[in-house]
Amino acid sequence: MKRRHLAFTVTVGALAASGAHAQSSVQLYGLIDLSVPTYQSHADANGNHVIGMGIGGEPWFSGSRWGLKGAEDIGGGTRVIFRLESEYRVSDGQMEDPGQIFDRDAWVGVEDDRFGKITAGFQNTIARDAAAIYGDPYGNAKLTTEEGGWTNANNFKQMIFYAASATGTRYDNGLAWKKVFDNGIFAAAGYAFGNSTSFGNNANYQFALGYNAPTWTASTFYSHVNNNGNTNQAFSVGGNYTIGIVRANAGYFRYWGNQGALGQRQDNAWTVSFKLVPKGAFDYELGYQQMRTHNAAYNVDGDIPNANIGAFDPTSGLHNGFKETLYGSIFYHLSKRTEVYLAGDYMKLHGGYTVGTTFGATNQVEVTTGVRTRF
Repeated sequence: MKRRHLAFTVTVGALAASGAHAQSSVQLYGLIDLSVPTYQSHADANGNHVIGMGIGGEPWFSGSRWGLKGAEDIGGGTRVIFRLESEYRVSDGQMEDPGQIFDRDAWVGVEDDRFGKITAGFQNTIARDAAAIYGDPYGNAKLTTEEGGWTNANNFKQMIFYAASATGTRYDNGLAWKKVFDNGIFAAAGYAFGNSTSFGNNANYQFALGYNAPTWTASTFYSHVNNNGNTNQAFSVGGNYTIGIVRANAGYFRYWGNQGALGQRQDNAWTVSFKLVPKGAFDYELGYQQMRTHNAAYNVDGDIPNANIGAFDPTSGLHNGFKETLYGSIFYHLSKRTEVYLAGDYMKLHGGYTVGTTFGATNQVEVTTGVRTRF
């Protein structure tokens, strides 16, 4: 048996049971993001601001993480794959989700160029991956079978919950299939078991379609979530277009959430953003999003809950309003792996739209500098 070490990847050549030569690899990888200093206005009930390390300890962009991923070629172009990924905070060294060591990924699957990629376990929702190409300007411009991610703890993160499941923006007990066809078409489907004797309770299913063209990409998804007897549905369509050094992104989300005797909540949300990548070490991002809600019940804290979570107070009245957020950033890339950034956002609340992070104020400013590095 031979072992070849390259960076953090170990590739193993072994004799399979059939006598064929199979290749296996296991890779340790990660990302470290630290936002410091960070300024946030209206950070308590008295209207005071706070200057600290991250937003509540969280980095502004990407949750710091480490993980293991592997693949084994079992012949015929088929690979067995897996991923285990854990998120942590650099600010205090704590786990992002105490008690859940692999809180970003824990799945195993099979991948083949002919039939695509099938995975089972804890993983991104299909809708989240499909919408990542237009959700903000920081992700991949093309649809792939890899998991996508949106920015982390800032004030425009919550739009991602329109693409969520009953357990958040990742499936518990989830199955997912994705494939990018040779003609550029992307197709995906996902299902999450409720693991309950009541069939379908807390279960989810989602479908997504998209297309990768040379200068543009578009996608759409439909999501159906059963959450403790209430049905939530969402639809979205959007895409991006690249011309020269400019990439433009735009998307629309429609959400229907049943609230028992309180009736149905209905949301309309949209986003537009731009990324400018001139020659050199700098790139620039600018975005705007608006989330409108109609007939929404507050949660027990008196705030508008995120979509699909099912956390509403049955004694609450119904509320209309909207939240809008303008955000931007500048990156300076020290190398292919490491960059520093300056970023900020301004959030304004209208009507009955309230969020807990403003402590009753109708606006909030966040500004930060930071560093990200990958291994």
